[in-house]
Amino acid sequence: MYIVITGAAGFIGANLVKELNQRGETELLAVDDLGDGDKFVNLADCEIADYLDKQDFINRLEAGGFDGAIAAILHQGACSDTTATDGHFMMHNNFEYSKQLFDYCTDEAVPFIYASSAAVYGAGRQFREERACEGPLNVYGYSKFLFDQVVRRRFSDCTAQVAGLRYFNVYGDREQHKGRMASVPFHFYNQYRAHGRVRLFEGSGGYGNGEQRRDFVSIEDVVKVNLFFLDHPGRSGIFNVGTGTAQSFNDVAVATVNSCRRRVAETPLTLAQMQEQSIIEYITFPSDLEAKYQSYTQADIGALRAIGYDAPFLTVEQGVARYVEKLFERNAS
Repeated sequence: MYIVITGAAGFIGANLVKELNQRGETELLAVDDLGDGDKFVNLADCEIADYLDKQDFINRLEAGGFDGAIAAILHQGACSDTTATDGHFMMHNNFEYSKQLFDYCTDEAVPFIYASSAAVYGAGRQFREERACEGPLNVYGYSKFLFDQVVRRRFSDCTAQVAGLRYFNVYGDREQHKGRMASVPFHFYNQYRAHGRVRLFEGSGGYGNGEQRRDFVSIEDVVKVNLFFLDHPGRSGIFNVGTGTAQSFNDVAVATVNSCRRRVAETPLTLAQMQEQSIIEYITFPSDLEAKYQSYTQADIGALRAIGYDAPFLTVEQGVARYVEKLFERNAS
């Protein structure tokens, strides 16, 4: 039987495929839309049993072509551009697609683990998996929020595991295809390597320069949480996936720069030293983001801990150092 990974050539999907391979799993059906053909590189070192275009996969599901052949679906496929304004595309790709897979899994009693997002919380200050805390600021967040609402309404009808994972700010290996939507550590690494400095936003939302704070979570931990649910099909619900600790963009910049400096045997610097030497620069906050920007996020991971996930999460300092090593290795090959 197949484990299906949608968005398999994307950032989180490809990391899931690779880790499943490390566990000896190769009966994997990779589903994606390779309109962006450059994403193939994320699967080039992975072992899969088959690949299907997203629409071909849906067509075969609806025709009964996979009945009895799927062990679980890890649904990572989505448009994750938080600045996108094409609501028709966003709702079709994120909301309708997810409903089709959810319907199939309910009909066939197949475990369904899917990607939600911290974008559902918008500008709120409480990040608990509760309706009162939710208020998305953009159509991407709304598409994720609305599907979570479908799951909540239909939860009593579920015939197998359904686990929605609200990812906070994920960074790590295999995200190079994402362009401007790649993570902050990815951009800081490339800026520092190319120009010897990194650029952060000036203060916003009541925060000082570079002091806006997010819950930055390593892809390594995101994969571990997904596989925890795959290994424990009795756990269902909607859960935050973050470290539980907000850290500033300044923290990320310092961690990235110092990881690069250590790689070439240079002495680490403090934030103040980087500011004095203009290694860290602050740029005007974009006016078009003012009403759509989360200046602060911090996952409440109480629900995740309560259902038995007890592994520690990497801090920015730990996770970024590991990621920078990966980036150096990839760029050297």
